[in-house]
Amino acid sequence: MTRVLRIAAAQMGPVNSAEPRRATVSRMMGLLDQAADDGCNLAVFPELALTTFFPRTYLADLHKADDFYEHDMPNADVQPLFDLARRRHIGFSLGYAEITTEGGAKHRYNSQILVDRDGLVAAKYRKVHLPGHADYRPDDPFQNLEKYYFEVGDLGFPVVNAFDGQVGMCICNDRRWPETYRMMGLKGVELIMLGYTTPIHNPRAEQSPELRMFQSRLCMQAGAYQNSTFVVGVAKAGREDGVDLMGGSCIIHPNGRVIAETKGVDDEIAVADCDLDDCLNGKAEEFNFERNRRPELYDGLLASHGSIR
Repeated sequence: MTRVLRIAAAQMGPVNSAEPRRATVSRMMGLLDQAADDGCNLAVFPELALTTFFPRTYLADLHKADDFYEHDMPNADVQPLFDLARRRHIGFSLGYAEITTEGGAKHRYNSQILVDRDGLVAAKYRKVHLPGHADYRPDDPFQNLEKYYFEVGDLGFPVVNAFDGQVGMCICNDRRWPETYRMMGLKGVELIMLGYTTPIHNPRAEQSPELRMFQSRLCMQAGAYQNSTFVVGVAKAGREDGVDLMGGSCIIHPNGRVIAETKGVDDEIAVADCDLDDCLNGKAEEFNFERNRRPELYDGLLASHGSIR
């Protein structure tokens, strides 16, 4: 018996800072309806889907950024999306900025949740590999201040049993780190949902848009193949608050091939039927971790950077 999930990569065009949260949610509901009409069981939205990518702008008073964060999930603005998911019996994954108070202290994370077909939160992930910098750089055309606005995620790389398989999540720059996929791969992951918001040009990197797209796909395809898992990489794209973001949302098979992709840089879905049983052969053969890995020789992977000679 096969375990086929029909999945939509729900790419979003730009969410500019003047766009009200409820208008953004309405756009997402349109994409979710499209996915449901196409028979999908699950839709994956991008990183920081509910707001502009605010870490590109510096606010000296961090508390003035609080409106970019979600204090509860769901909340009044986002609840209609959850209600629609329940009515249409379709799950979704959503990236957002999270603010929470724990132990009397305020914490800020770049987060992603998985919502099941009954509209209930089934899992949460907090971004681990934060790119950019924590200091304001006035000479740059725009900032990448994720280290200023967010803490390193404290939930590890969870894999949960959902949608008839083993499911995990990661966010944007996490995709460039092989440890991300391998941590989930060691837990038997069969589907990784990955939202990203990536500029076509980085302020301090002279790379063509074509090379940037190649590198984005390369790391996701390698992660899928080397861990025998589906990867659904979903972008926020287009010109957002003056910065051009890459699209290239895609669904990747465990053999590393792209099996569905978006074509433009606006709101759009790409759909693929993903048989989770397609993960089993790779996990039993080339990437049979129990049989082929040699963890006794990998001690250096846990050492601090620069300590290995």
